[in-house]
Amino acid sequence: MKQRGRHRRQKRGKALRAFLAGTALALTAAATMISASQATGSKDADGVKELAGSAAGYRLQERLVPQATLDRLSSAMGKPVGVSAVLDDADRSLRAPADCTTADRSVLPVVPTATRAYCWDAADTRGWQAGAVTTSGDADDDGHWGAHRVILSGWTHDTGRASRTGLAKVAFVNADDPTHLTYTWALLTVPVDGGRDYRGLASPVSGMVWYQGRLLVTTADGLYVYDLDRIQRAGVDSARVGKVRGGWSAYGARYVLPAVGSYQLTGKTPRPAAISLDRSTAPDSLVASERVAADSDRHTRLWRYPFSSDPARAGLLATDASGRAVATQAYETRTTDVSGVLSYGPYWYLDRASDTRDGRGTLWRQNARGAQATECGSDESNRCWSGQAGSLSYWEESGEVWSQSGRMLYALPLSSIDRSLDGED
Repeated sequence: MKQRGRHRRQKRGKALRAFLAGTALALTAAATMISASQATGSKDADGVKELAGSAAGYRLQERLVPQATLDRLSSAMGKPVGVSAVLDDADRSLRAPADCTTADRSVLPVVPTATRAYCWDAADTRGWQAGAVTTSGDADDDGHWGAHRVILSGWTHDTGRASRTGLAKVAFVNADDPTHLTYTWALLTVPVDGGRDYRGLASPVSGMVWYQGRLLVTTADGLYVYDLDRIQRAGVDSARVGKVRGGWSAYGARYVLPAVGSYQLTGKTPRPAAISLDRSTAPDSLVASERVAADSDRHTRLWRYPFSSDPARAGLLATDASGRAVATQAYETRTTDVSGVLSYGPYWYLDRASDTRDGRGTLWRQNARGAQATECGSDESNRCWSGQAGSLSYWEESGEVWSQSGRMLYALPLSSIDRSLDGED
């Protein structure tokens, strides 16, 4: 997959750079209208501390869905399709910043400012909460999947009851044209009854990584795995999920993603709440963080798993003879309420949610020597990030970090984050 779409970079790069230059100015102006006089947080904090010898205790048990189960489901639903077929069927559009409401734009970071931003249609996302983001920059190092640049955006249905988690779905976004992003939905599901039916995945989509042909999604008991070459069409448009009279339904989505496996927690392994891909390691690795409340008396743990280098297991984690994925490194940090995690080179980047509903969050860069947070406003507040902080995904080929908050999907260069933390902006 190293050659996927690589010859398209130069032509698209010029258009992209021109678009980014104009959009950055517009978003910078919008950000200055947003009050940055939030409560000032700590400017300095302890960095990450490696937990020597404890990483091996963080294990995930791999359980793959039998091939016969997947084959039975595809035989009943029809031949699976890939990402390109889904993008060709994109029937909805994201809006440019000028067409987004002031309330929507108010969630964008103050420092550093986004260079690209889009908002989701309110009617199309009503009753759903935005979650994790991953891109074709995770999937392949040339930034493309086939001929396309793609963003995957995870959402969870809000049932209105804290004790009952709603269904989860993913928007497949065609990002070939940065001035016009289109998308369509696929419901995340789990095969049941030996592949004769499927149920919806009921889980918050707080973490998501697309690596090679597989999509890893956080759940309450570990990670679920999806194969992006095994996407099924749902021919019946209804509020039901699974086999129905006349065919198959996916709660209004046009497509279904049936899980092909899972990684379940074992022993005292923390539950991954945020995950992302780190391409600066060899092999590439999956990094994870747990969600620890601000009033907790313990620290937040961060850890990583290597991906398999076996071509037959592309997109799966490396496992031992017992099918267990074993963490190679583990750390802890005093930062709590971590919503997004990135690891790249010597640094960990963590975004922390706001303490209040209408406040702003904090973006931290940490290593073993210490921690820094962005500053903004006359009082040099650290509350400069999106209040509804979300997952972080680094598109290495373009140098951009993607995230989403509320109904805003946005990106900014990792270099601008580093410059702001180094006091250069």
